[in-house]
Amino acid sequence: MTDEAPIRLLLADDHPVVRAGLRAVLETEPGLVIAAEAATAEDAVRRAAEGDIDVVLMDLQFGRGMGGAEATARITARPGAPRVLVVTTYDSDADTLPAIEAGATGYLLKDAPPEDLAAAVRTAAAGRTTLAPSVADRLMNRLRAPGTALTRRETEVLTLVAAGLSNQAVGGRLHLTEGTVKSHLARVYAKLGVDSRTAAVAAATDLGLIRR
Repeated sequence: MTDEAPIRLLLADDHPVVRAGLRAVLETEPGLVIAAEAATAEDAVRRAAEGDIDVVLMDLQFGRGMGGAEATARITARPGAPRVLVVTTYDSDADTLPAIEAGATGYLLKDAPPEDLAAAVRTAAAGRTTLAPSVADRLMNRLRAPGTALTRRETEVLTLVAAGLSNQAVGGRLHLTEGTVKSHLARVYAKLGVDSRTAAVAAATDLGLIRR
């Protein structure tokens, strides 16, 4: 992409008002063009594959069907894929880690100032990373204190426990045996210094490891 070429954007969010807000902010910026919008993650994957998009602004939570992290993984898996900038309201580990592991170039919160959003888009288009301050702080804390960091699977298990599912139901949802679920929870208890499901959920929520 040359310096003169516009950066072509795909807005992927299931809320029309959010897409309209993003469009209003970004289409006034020089060198940025809103090329397309997608109301579902599936539509975002299909549209991104057409080859004329530079940056996808991706929400994480869609009403039903595919989520934003899975869509990000599918988009970035293609050769010559556009960059994906996650723009969401959620900054817990349960949200940020899957998105970053899926290949997102940046992660921004929807309450970011307009100038930060435009700068993040340009940064993503250049292949560099932009992280919301709260996300960057949490990732740094994980590096400093890896003993308390939950794995992606442990986060998934605890998120379902927080939703009220039994060990058996968690296993069914994640295709794990009940014994494996109990093993994951035991490691979670040890990492968080707790001895019960309730305490684990409370501690993980306070630390921003899961979203309630």
